[in-house]
Amino acid sequence: MSISAPNALKAPPAMLTPEGAPAMSDWSMTATKIHLNHGSYGAVPIAAQQHQLRLKAEMDLNPCPWFMGQADMLAQTRVGIAEFLRVPADDMALVINASAGVTAVYNSLPFAEGAEIVTTDHTYGAVLEGAKRIARKHNGKVAVASVPLNADAALVVELVMAQVNERTALIVIDQITSATARSFPVVEIAAAAGKLGVPVLVDGAHAPGVLANPVPDFEGFWVGNLHKFGCAPRGTAALVARGPLRHHLTPLIDSWGFPYTFPESFDHVGTQDITSWMAAKTAFDSLEERFGWDNYRTYAASLGDYGQHIVQNAFSALTGEDASVDVGMPVDPLRLIRLPRGLATTHEDSHAVRALISSELDFETAITTFGGAGYLRLSTHLYNTPADYEAFAERAVPALVRLAQQR
Repeated sequence: MSISAPNALKAPPAMLTPEGAPAMSDWSMTATKIHLNHGSYGAVPIAAQQHQLRLKAEMDLNPCPWFMGQADMLAQTRVGIAEFLRVPADDMALVINASAGVTAVYNSLPFAEGAEIVTTDHTYGAVLEGAKRIARKHNGKVAVASVPLNADAALVVELVMAQVNERTALIVIDQITSATARSFPVVEIAAAAGKLGVPVLVDGAHAPGVLANPVPDFEGFWVGNLHKFGCAPRGTAALVARGPLRHHLTPLIDSWGFPYTFPESFDHVGTQDITSWMAAKTAFDSLEERFGWDNYRTYAASLGDYGQHIVQNAFSALTGEDASVDVGMPVDPLRLIRLPRGLATTHEDSHAVRALISSELDFETAITTFGGAGYLRLSTHLYNTPADYEAFAERAVPALVRLAQQR
């Protein structure tokens, strides 16, 4: 099957290093797979990998002074990461992932008996389960707003705020959703919640790198992963807190930060290996110097358009059904495509389909489920090329259509 895009939609030129090599040469990922799932676990540039290895070697040469001085190193590390996020370092603590930041907020806030937490049906599963845990602890409940995939900003705000009442103690809202690859109007929700005195926690797991200014301007809590589109070593995330409630925040582990308040209290992490955090700025700086973050975002949007069109047209041509998805508020480097009926209709089946695509077809992808339907979530990053999506359309799409027909 020959795959091509409509004449009006041209493939962007693949990104090259300053030396003229394919951008992928700045990464170390296996050449036996085509990597279309940067949004799940990221990919660390070689420059940051090497920096982290040097830091580990330094740590192991003499662990005693390293760990005795670790809090000071962390304070300095926060400054560099805060610059990338464009927030004051005094508003930001480092955590191992966005879920850890969410859990720190859940565990720290002074919830009253019967407190309710408002969220949506797009919320990341672990974040939702954490909200349920806190609600059970305080004999409250989680109110889940059902938001259609194609909802615009105004409708999202209306549906979320309709769940708020006098018992609402926290609103938890995605900035960019994981399962449905769309954005939510977090600033507007925070403004509406602020008028009612309700705090807001924004899950910005996918925002750093995708957005030039990933931390919205609002009073409340924001968490974001730096190891996804930001390409930092894994286990690197930020928790930003503004307003009076930030003083309630405590680290997940009781250590020697107890005399301090946020964020300094989070700088004391015992014998945790923080070299991933210390090498994060190398990842940010390397990508800026060699490609440019603004260039990346432009490329991600153009390649996303092309790859989405190529793949969804291939599905539609073979099934006779429209594979396109209106996500209401789309995100440039994350694209959602409807899978043929019968595929990935449950969370468990989505994992099985993803594993099959990896083991038998040699593509790394994200397969998600929402509302009983299965979706392919494509990512675009600097190392991806138009040929990656053309190959998926030519080799993987027919195989997935056949799989659906067999069920």
